[in-house]
Amino acid sequence: MPGAARPAPDLNRVMITLSIMLATTIQALDGTIANVALPHMQGNLSASQDQITWVLTSFIVASAITMPLTGWLCDRFGQKNIFLVSVGGFTLASVLCGLSGSLTEIVLARFLQGVFGAALVPLSQAVLLDINPREKHGQAMAVWGMGVMIGPILGPTLGGWLTDAYDWRWVFFINVPIGALALYGIWKFIPGARAARSMRFDVFGFATLSLAIGALQMLLDRGEQNDWFASTETWVEAVLLAISVAYLVAHTALRPAGKSFFDYRLLKNANYVSGLLFAAIVGMVLFATRALTPSMLQGLMGYPATIAGLVTAPSGFGTMLSMLVVGKLVGRVDVRVLLTVGFSLTAFSLWQMSQYTLVLSRSDIVWPGIIQGIGLGLVFVPLSTAAFTTLAPEMRAAGTAIYSLVRNIGSSVGIALVQAFLTRNVQVAHASLTEHINIANPTLQDPTVTAVYGSGGVAGATLLNAEITRQATMLAYIDDFWMMFLVTLAVIPLLLLIRPSRAQPDPAAQHAAME
Repeated sequence: MPGAARPAPDLNRVMITLSIMLATTIQALDGTIANVALPHMQGNLSASQDQITWVLTSFIVASAITMPLTGWLCDRFGQKNIFLVSVGGFTLASVLCGLSGSLTEIVLARFLQGVFGAALVPLSQAVLLDINPREKHGQAMAVWGMGVMIGPILGPTLGGWLTDAYDWRWVFFINVPIGALALYGIWKFIPGARAARSMRFDVFGFATLSLAIGALQMLLDRGEQNDWFASTETWVEAVLLAISVAYLVAHTALRPAGKSFFDYRLLKNANYVSGLLFAAIVGMVLFATRALTPSMLQGLMGYPATIAGLVTAPSGFGTMLSMLVVGKLVGRVDVRVLLTVGFSLTAFSLWQMSQYTLVLSRSDIVWPGIIQGIGLGLVFVPLSTAAFTTLAPEMRAAGTAIYSLVRNIGSSVGIALVQAFLTRNVQVAHASLTEHINIANPTLQDPTVTAVYGSGGVAGATLLNAEITRQATMLAYIDDFWMMFLVTLAVIPLLLLIRPSRAQPDPAAQHAAME
């Protein structure tokens, strides 16, 4: 990062590390901690199932838009100042999330969280590299990677416990004491440095990219309830998306290399382009699954938020375990082999989820989660290694920002798509099942069935409709898992596009996939 402090013997590296890891932890936690609280927020804020996911997607989209600004902001105002503003703003936005009284308020507060939190992960990585000599970069990145993985591990469990024991609002209030400690440590121990002010900001490129991302997300989030292209709003969003992308492409092509918001020279690297494709798929599968599973467990199967968090947390343990192993294999084993194994395990876990029924044991939830976590861990590091080791060093800063941007877009698109398909398929399955409810169906004459639902009347019809809705919802969840399974399976042959490299990964590049 421009303007960063250089290693010095009098730095209190322990306190700096603790301070920045606290900042990293609250950002990583907020990627997953709210998932298990969504059903409670939905009821409290009077939101539909597809609307409440805006709490997740607004955070992801804001992070995706703002993260590429990190380098320019540090160059302009200084790394320490941006770190302080990011932590302070994120903590304040967390308070606003906890105080929100409507869906609009919490979506806006989560958007602010994403804006301020976008810089925390890349800044913490940069500071750790700055304060440690090169021979300790590997150890520093190991510490950083562990901090980033705390979110997927502790997030669901902590979020479930806070929701059940107190209230869903404490999912956000918990950030206040952690953020305050991080803010004090950064202010006290990180030395300031004069801003370099050497970079020029491409305002037009940033504006068109932001507009395109916003239009795409609005189209996906609101398309289902607007009946897609039967609505004027959807057409406006689609046209706005097309125009923004066209202007961004033209603007990028006409400006000199390295002078636009997106450096088109990155597209000349086949491995990097392939890495972007797979990063989007990983983001889609990872976040969509973690958004679907808690709502399925709590909404359909009556799991308390705490138990839902406990049975989904092992996925994070699986990811951390496989990352510890795969870090030693990269450079020794063809990355395409590691990626094939990782994507295959991920696909297998999604196939297991597609076999779910309304009768599930806790182990039926835990084991597919662990397998998926191991698979995604085997993908993270080799994928970033393949994408970045063939890039010139001066291209890695821009490459990392775009890589993170694409993964975040994949995440938000994935969440929006699975929720749109869920809403639609519930209606389709409900209509299909209802066709079988007629007097010619011998099942309805069964004394056991009539004892439960009655032989007629409003009460019996209401009970029967509730059961049909429950079955239809389960079928819709299964359809979503099938869709993600097929997408994951379909990308495996495309791994042949990656050119093998036995170069040892740069420590910063090795963890870029997790930003």
